[in-house]
Amino acid sequence: MPARPRALGALVALFTAGYLAPYLLPTLVGRLSAGLGLSSAQAGLIGSVLLLGSSCAGFALASRVERIGPRGAARLGLACMALGYGTAAASASLWPVVAGAVLGGFGSGTATAVAASGISGRPDPHRAATLGLLTVSATAGGLYLTLPHLGTGHALPFAAIAAAALLVWPLTGWLPGGTAALRRTPVGPLPSRRAGAVLAASILCWSMAQNALWGVSGRIGLTQAGLSEVALGLVFAVALGAGLAGVTAAGALGPRLGRAAPIGVGTALIAGCVVLSAAADDAGSFATGEILWNALYPVVLSHLLGLAATLDPRGRWAVLVGSASSLGVACGPVTGSLLSEAVGYPGMGLALGALLLVVAAPMTGVARRGAFSAGPLGSGAGVRPLSEEVSPSGV
Repeated sequence: MPARPRALGALVALFTAGYLAPYLLPTLVGRLSAGLGLSSAQAGLIGSVLLLGSSCAGFALASRVERIGPRGAARLGLACMALGYGTAAASASLWPVVAGAVLGGFGSGTATAVAASGISGRPDPHRAATLGLLTVSATAGGLYLTLPHLGTGHALPFAAIAAAALLVWPLTGWLPGGTAALRRTPVGPLPSRRAGAVLAASILCWSMAQNALWGVSGRIGLTQAGLSEVALGLVFAVALGAGLAGVTAAGALGPRLGRAAPIGVGTALIAGCVVLSAAADDAGSFATGEILWNALYPVVLSHLLGLAATLDPRGRWAVLVGSASSLGVACGPVTGSLLSEAVGYPGMGLALGALLLVVAAPMTGVARRGAFSAGPLGSGAGVRPLSEEVSPSGV
C-alpha cells in the first residue's frame, strides 16, 4: 500500500519548506539591507526575528503535534508561511515586512516540527533526515542560481518561500488527519533528559556560530572578496551543490562510522572553514571556504538529527533539539552583524571557530554515550535529532 511512501514524501516536502528560509538567509539579509536602506545589523535583526518565530513554534509544538494531528498542524504552518512571506514580499515598508517575516517564521517552525516528529517515528530516521537535507539543498541551490537573473529587492526570495509552501500544501493530504495514527508508544515522561539537554544547548551554540557567518556571507563575498551578485549566487549554488554531495555521502555511509567521529571531527573541520571564509579577501579563498563548509555541514547535521531522533521515538527530543538549533540560527544573523562591526570579518571568524571547537566536545560525548551505552541511547529503543532544522546553510 502506498500510504507509507506517500507519508515520507509529505514529511520530506515539509522539511524542505520549513528549512528553505534559513538556507536563503544570506540573500534575504543582503536584499533587505539594500532594498529597504537598512544597516547590516538592522537587516540581520530582521533575519533573526524571522528565525526566532520559527524556534518559538518548535518549542510550542514539541509535545503537541500528535494531539493536534500532523495534517492540521502542517496545513497551519504552510498557511502561515504563505501569508507571512507573501506579505513581506508584497510590501516595501519596514513594519509589514517584519510582521510578515515573524508570521512566516512561525509557519516554517511549525512545518519543521511536524516533519521532525514524523521522521523520528520512522524505522530509519537518519535516512529520512538526509533525504530532507538533500531536497532542501537542491531547492536552495536552484534558487541561488535563478534569483539574481530575475531582479533585485527582497520580494523575490520571500515570494519563492511562500510559493514553496503553496506547492507543498496538496501533499499534506498524505499525512494522518487524527492523533491515533502517530501514537507509537504510550505517553510517558521525556527520556534521556541529561543527554537531550546537553545536545540541545550544544547545538544552539553550534547553529548560532555557523549562521552568524552564513548571515553575513553575502556581504563578505560582495564587499571583502569583491564578487558581483551573480558570481556570489554562483558560489552559493556550487556550495549547496557540494552540500548535496555531502548529504549523499552521509546517506550512503549511514551509521557505519558511528556518530561521534563525524560529529566531533566534522565540527572541527567546519571551524577551520569558518575562519577561512571570514578572512577571505579574494574570490578563490572565499569560494573554497564556503564550498568545503557546505559540504561538511550536512554530514554533521544529519548525524545530529539522527542522534536527537534516537533520544525519544515519539519525536519530542527531535523537535526540541531542532527548535534549539532554530534558536541558535535566529541569533546568528544579528550576532554575525554585531561581531563583524565590532572586530571585523576575520576577527568574527576566529571567535566563531573557537566556539565551534568548544561545543564539539559535549556533542561528541553524547554521541559516544549513544554508541556504547547498553541503555536506550545505545539501542535506539528509547532515544532516537535536528531538524537545520538547519542550515548553514541553516542554515
